[in-house]
Amino acid sequence: MVFTVDIDSRDGPINMGSTQITEDTFEPLLILFRESSTIDLRGVNFIDPYGMVGLLEIGELYKSEGLRKTLYLPESEEVLKYLERMDFFRFADRYFTLEPPEPQISEKYLRSSYSDVLLEITSIEKSDDIHFIVGKVKDRAHTILSRHLRYDDSAIDGFIVALSEACQNIIEHSERTGFVGIQKYHFQNIDKNVVKIAVMDTGIGFRKSLSERFAFKDDLNAIEQALLHGASRYTDEGRGHGLAAVRRFVAQWNGKISIRSGTAKLSIIPEWAWGRERELDLTLFTGAQINIMLPEV
Repeated sequence: MVFTVDIDSRDGPINMGSTQITEDTFEPLLILFRESSTIDLRGVNFIDPYGMVGLLEIGELYKSEGLRKTLYLPESEEVLKYLERMDFFRFADRYFTLEPPEPQISEKYLRSSYSDVLLEITSIEKSDDIHFIVGKVKDRAHTILSRHLRYDDSAIDGFIVALSEACQNIIEHSERTGFVGIQKYHFQNIDKNVVKIAVMDTGIGFRKSLSERFAFKDDLNAIEQALLHGASRYTDEGRGHGLAAVRRFVAQWNGKISIRSGTAKLSIIPEWAWGRERELDLTLFTGAQINIMLPEV
């Protein structure tokens, strides 16, 4: 799939050559924000948790630099309803000038226990936030994880631990607001339900976080050491090894995990998924951006 960036006019809104905002289109999205103060998302017809959390973290980064970009919201009412259902608008006003300021949504999605949403977009700033997230996910775990992924109680417990560890990474390595969102989808190409988990922050990232104890040649090397070998900024045994535990859980359930930090991304990709395992020379973006996909068993 080829993505283009239309930058004919720096004065007007710049739009993406893609109608989706996901992990696959995160690079052109970053370029859009770098090129213009006004971003045109009116043609977008699909956005997932990674796309939503990514937009908010881009806003978080520019806010720290004293900048506030303008977002032209998607024209698709289905997308607007989904953004509202996932609580995107609760946070978007912190970072962006929205056009229109109050999107018209004729009928909002019901917030029922039978929803495919496992966790609305939730901010992470302190340890108490993780306790709140874990509690909320536990309440909905049976409906989504048992019914749609066919997880047993042991697998659900492992899911909760992995989610907690991924969120804890933000508390330990970031001084800015992180975000997490979780949603269930049905992937037609494999005819299975898949849960997508996006966890992001714009903190110091892996390379800088680990630099007091390790010397890395690049961001990719730092991610590899943290994810594959359990490298930690802490000297005591029990701290900072959470991502390696997350990787083991994801591997156990044949899932995909990707971690982006700085200018690199590392992915562990099962046979049903797609992507590149190692990517270098990406657009610089601070912090850590974690994407996890878990299929039905």
